[in-house]
Amino acid sequence: MRLSEIQAIFAGNVARLILKMNEAPYTCTLGEAYRTTEQAQWNAARGIGIANSLHCQRLAIDLMLFKDGVYCSDSEAYRPFGEYWVTLNSLNRWGGSFTKKDGNHFEMQGP
Repeated sequence: MRLSEIQAIFAGNVARLILKMNEAPYTCTLGEAYRTTEQAQWNAARGIGIANSLHCQRLAIDLMLFKDGVYCSDSEAYRPFGEYWVTLNSLNRWGGSFTKKDGNHFEMQGP
């Protein structure tokens, strides 16, 4: 499967996730969806990301969750959505299950 085909599947999954996250009392806004290789390397050098980020392939997105208008900064607040995310595709991973928790991060393993 070509990268563009995987990206299209990912985009459809993100659309489903956003609809789910926008059910009351929650809303969400978009965070980072694309990251240049240079930005990923810069982040990795400072310990705030990884050099081979799936954001560089447009296969990861950070979504900002709000409950009753208040930003949810704790990864646990994202758990129901992370659990939903991984049911959409066997290649989907949720950042809240990473060793270094990143609850607002949703990705799909690529080629």
